Amino acid sequence: MHPAAKFPLLFLLLVGATATTSMANHAPAPATRSCVPREREALLAFRRGITGDPAGRLASWRRGNHDCCSWSGVRCSNLTGHVLELHLQNNFSLYDVFEATALVGHISTSLLALEHLEHLDLSNNYLVVVGPAGQFPGFISSLRNLIYLNFSGMPLTGMVPPQLGNLTKLQYLDLSDGIDMYSTDIQWLTHLPSLRYLSLSNVNLSRISDWPHVMNMNVNLRALYLCDCFLTSAIQSIVQLNFTRLEELDLSQNNFHQPLAYCWFWNLTSLKYLDLSGNNIVGSLPAAVSKFTSLDTLDLSENQFFGCIPYEISMLTSLTRINLRVNNLTGEITEKHLAGLKSLKTIDLSSNQYLKIVVGPEWQPPFRLEVAIFGSCQLGPMFPSWLQWMVDIKELDISSTGITDQLPHWFWTTFSKATDLVISSNNISGSLPANMETMSLERLYLGYNQITGVIPILPPNLTYLEIQNNMVSGIVASKTFGAPNLGYMDLSSNNIKGPIAGSICELQYLTYLNLANNHLEGEFPHCIGMTEVQHFILKNNSLSGKVPSFLKGCKQLLYLDLSQNKFHGRLPSWIGDFPAVQSLILNNNVLSGHIPTNITNLTNLWDLDLSQNKFHGRLPSWIGDLPEVRRISLNNNSFSGHIPINIANLTKLTQLNLANNNISGILP
Repeated sequence: MHPAAKFPLLFLLLVGATATTSMANHAPAPATRSCVPREREALLAFRRGITGDPAGRLASWRRGNHDCCSWSGVRCSNLTGHVLELHLQNNFSLYDVFEATALVGHISTSLLALEHLEHLDLSNNYLVVVGPAGQFPGFISSLRNLIYLNFSGMPLTGMVPPQLGNLTKLQYLDLSDGIDMYSTDIQWLTHLPSLRYLSLSNVNLSRISDWPHVMNMNVNLRALYLCDCFLTSAIQSIVQLNFTRLEELDLSQNNFHQPLAYCWFWNLTSLKYLDLSGNNIVGSLPAAVSKFTSLDTLDLSENQFFGCIPYEISMLTSLTRINLRVNNLTGEITEKHLAGLKSLKTIDLSSNQYLKIVVGPEWQPPFRLEVAIFGSCQLGPMFPSWLQWMVDIKELDISSTGITDQLPHWFWTTFSKATDLVISSNNISGSLPANMETMSLERLYLGYNQITGVIPILPPNLTYLEIQNNMVSGIVASKTFGAPNLGYMDLSSNNIKGPIAGSICELQYLTYLNLANNHLEGEFPHCIGMTEVQHFILKNNSLSGKVPSFLKGCKQLLYLDLSQNKFHGRLPSWIGDFPAVQSLILNNNVLSGHIPTNITNLTNLWDLDLSQNKFHGRLPSWIGDLPEVRRISLNNNSFSGHIPINIANLTKLTQLNLANNNISGILP
């Protein structure tokens, strides 16, 4: 994730200040005015180096459009017409495919003609220089007026050029998330006196031992991101801390393996954002954490903090986000720890199995959480009543927290705004409310509890549903499920009886369906258009009829398990039309006839179980033509003939069961 996405405040202030100044002094040129011809030609030369523009971001960059100041991503001075800013970043979200919107091609040296350029952002594009693949475009260091330079997320390799020290006006520099960049000397940073934001995340700095001293010389630095830089020590002695204006510090995913109190940055009390996650930091959380009164975000997750959380943490009154997940914290968190955290919005204490939250039943917290993650802590045995005040919750995780209690009557109304509820692996009883369709839920995890009753009409935005291993008795869905975008549904190991409601065919986007280990009977409904299914599991019911025919349209099928039912008839010929399928589990049914020969088309098949059916005929020779198969179970059928010799071709086979057939011969 880009640093600005994690903590946008200072980023917006820095960039906003630059942009505001730039726009105030250099507003876009009027439509009647053309840009400088030499600079227009330079931009066109850059455009010729772009071989891919899938999002059409450079569509306006054409020779017929003479005013390059009106081109997308170009900002000019309204006084001189000179190009001052190039905003060509790939603004893709977390869920987008990178290649779908990235510019592809070369970074042309024609940019050198933009002598007045102050802002250059090519981040998250697939752009390289002509020559050695991935080499940093060293000519950039000649653009002496640059204030803002962002090459993050580009496929850059090799050494960070020390010539960047020539950019003495630079205030913002982001070279993070390249492919294989490194530096052996960062003294060039001392030549950037105006630098306020620096991100070298994912740049290998392992050969630089004096990095804190170099950074300390940048007195104007406000934000420093050195995530995953192969740093191994933070106990350097710094007599005089100069960068006391530092507000954001990210040293996550390094390997300090030292007590926190000995690290040089433990004296930077001006910090608002501190991320030390994934560093193997040892020892306890010092009581001196109380001096960081300006902290907004504290992330100490995935370390080795051994003992109790100090009461002094309550003095962090500005704290909005705290993450202590995956540590070895013990003891109790009480009202005394939480009383002063009036600004808290996000808390994650998950995967600290010996940490117990103990507050009184009448306690009203001073904060209103939006994200509360407590998975694998100790909250039980009673349901934590203080959660009823968390009416702004978007995400709640209280899985595996030792709760043995009923769902309180206020639960579903209190969390009506929540998109994610994770309540699995407790001993929670009760039933689901009848009015769930009014909730905002997108993902609901209730597995491994004691939930009873029926499943009501589901929330309209729900995409993920787990209620496996409960005591649910049915589904009120004779006409509609109520969740048209549901993609994942696991209702296995419940007490659901009777036929499967035809309304299941509404779930056109379903990719995962598991109804195993219930008491379902009758035929699976004939669904039209439900073609996205990849995992289809009906194991251990009393379902009958033929293999559901709608499956032949599911070309992305990966896993099919119809075992331990009463399916009958022949195995359909379209069973060989699934190029991606890895498992076909059809044992313990009454299927009969010959096995279609086109089953050899399943070149990715790992597991084939047709045992305990009524298949007959000669043991097919194609048995040796499944190159990826690991397990074949054909036992308890009526096959005859000899074991085919080409079974020796199955080099990955680890289990073969042909027992209780009329087969002769010896395995090769």
